[in-house]
Parts: sequence; C-alpha cells; structure tokens
Amino acid sequence: MPAKSKLGQNFLRDAVAIERIVAALGDCSARTVLEIGPGKGAITELLATRAKQVIAVEVDTALAEHLRSALPAERVSVVFEDILSYDLEAAAIQAGEKLLVVGNLPYYITSPILLKLAANHSFIERSVLMVQREVADRVAASPGSRDYGVLSVTAQMYGPVTPLFTLPPSAFSPPPEVHSNVFRWHFAPRFAELHVEEVSFIALVKRVFAQKRKTLANNLRAAGYEPAAIAVALKQTGVESTARAEALSLKQLAALWRELPQK
Repeated sequence: MPAKSKLGQNFLRDAVAIERIVAALGDCSARTVLEIGPGKGAITELLATRAKQVIAVEVDTALAEHLRSALPAERVSVVFEDILSYDLEAAAIQAGEKLLVVGNLPYYITSPILLKLAANHSFIERSVLMVQREVADRVAASPGSRDYGVLSVTAQMYGPVTPLFTLPPSAFSPPPEVHSNVFRWHFAPRFAELHVEEVSFIALVKRVFAQKRKTLANNLRAAGYEPAAIAVALKQTGVESTARAEALSLKQLAALWRELPQK
C-alpha cells in the first residue's frame, strides 16, 4: 500500500522507535489511547497489546479499511475521519476519562493539530507526538533562543513540553527529507496560575511576535496600543523598551498582559 504524498504519509518502520514512543506514554493498561494518523498500524499494533482501548483516527479510506481488518476490533476502534474535525470531547466522555494521545503528525498540518489539541486540553492528559525537527525545536524552545515564538509560548502555556529523541529519515518509508523529533506534552494549563485570560493572552502573544525583528514596543504600537500605555506597561513589568518578544518568559508575557489595556 504506497504512501500518498498529498496526505504527508511517511510510515514509521523503526521497531525500536515504536517501542520508545509507546513506552513514553507511560502505563496505559487501563487507559484509552487516541492515535492520530495510524497509517499502516505500526504503533497501533503495539498499542493494542498495551492499552485498554485504542481509538485510531485515520483520514485515508484504504488505510482505515486495512486497519479494521488487521487489528482486533475489541481493542481497536478505527475511525475514518480527519483529526481536525474529530470530536475529542465526545471521545473522552465515552471513555469516561481524559485521553492519552499519540501520533506521527503529517508535516503539512502539524500546527493546526497542535492547536486542536491545545483547544481540547480539558479532555487530554498527555500526548507523545512525532513532528518535523524544526517544529519540535519551536515547541520546546526557551526564551532568548531563535526558535522561541508564538508556537513555543502557546504550547507551553498549555503544559510542559519534554523533548525525547530524534529520528533520521531512514526510520520511515518513504523517507522524508527532514529529521523528526518526538516529544511528550503534558496538559496542565498555566492561564489561571499566571492570572491571564486564555483567548486575549494568546491574541497578545500573536501581536508581540508579529514581526520578530521589531522590538516589543514597536510590535505593540503596530497592534494599536498607545505609546503611553506601552511605556507604563514596560516600566511596571521591568522590561527594557528595546527588548524583543523572544526575550520574555511566560511569566513576563503574562505580567505584560496584566498591565496593558485589554483589546
């Protein structure tokens, strides 16, 4: 069954990597695991022996049919659907618990899937995800690094990200042109802890990182904040007027949100 490039299919074939990914989920013997894009079922087969129940969400009709015929129906439910439209809340309610999530994410829709998981954080306990190395670097980046930006702040506001390991193109069939990274994302949102409102805080983050070469103050002015309000907010938070957004920690960004007029 050949891979379909338009669906970003690169099937994992490294047995050691498969074992490490499943092990990274932790004990799932009494849990429901949702797998995003199971493909030919390399990870799914192992999950079927470790988890209480597996929900495999696959957008490719042929692969979904193959999985249904190849895997035990009493342990694996194969759902033919796009993960971006799949109802995670309903799945968690049916499972009677928060979900564990695992997936080899298609490169072309990685960010939308990550945002989908973040939006459904109430229904997920933790996830182990494989993405393009450059994306993983951005997700896990620390303040002050060149990779730190909107994706870093957004992901880390929903819970800690732990980089696990890197896989070369040869671990897949067909081999992609890039390396892949696996990371664990535990969902424990920090909005209440940092005293910020979720939607407006993320909106502010997008504004301050709008043009990374510009200073924080310039990005805020471009977003419509008054110079006087910006000056007061920077002074109150102890942030230099020449600072750029990538220099600010989550706590500093939260403090800035609290000092600025809400939009």
